[in-house]
Amino acid sequence: MEPIRDRILDACEALIRRHGPAKVSVVDVARALGMSHANLYRHFPSKEALREAVVERWLGSVSTPLAAVAQQPDPAPERLAGWVRALAAAKEAKILAEPELFAAYEALAEAHRGAVERHLAELHGQLAHILAEGVAEGSFAGEAGALARAVLAATSAFHHPHMVRTAGGGPDRAAALEAVLALLLKGLRLP
Repeated sequence: MEPIRDRILDACEALIRRHGPAKVSVVDVARALGMSHANLYRHFPSKEALREAVVERWLGSVSTPLAAVAQQPDPAPERLAGWVRALAAAKEAKILAEPELFAAYEALAEAHRGAVERHLAELHGQLAHILAEGVAEGSFAGEAGALARAVLAATSAFHHPHMVRTAGGGPDRAAALEAVLALLLKGLRLP
């Protein structure tokens, strides 16, 4: 049986999908689950805590699969390229597949910057892990944390929500990502 916390988040997400975040209350979520709102408050101390948990779960659906890519046994250059491709694909899927739903989550994320900052720190950590192993194996030169910030900045056109939404998807975008990855991998290699 799934934990009650997951059921609450599932119900909240379904209501956000149907009505948008502005029209979803704790009472609505409790009613959807057939429980009292007082019982729901035992699991989430406030409406804001519930919303932040929804944002964290949504962002986790991007970062969790990327963690598996970061831990693969492949050489660091291959993992780095695979990780960036997976990040770009995940963000593109979330942003372009259901633009109305993404707009709802984006509004929630703006209200819960702490969750977004933790997500970005998680992504940076995963990338720094790959780069540190690349430095250790002699594939890359530099300090892993600084290199991770540079890679995230250089590839932001492919994963930053506003840039993905503006550019859309397609084969030209995929080719551009591959060109950026080739340039990055060449620049990261030892002289």
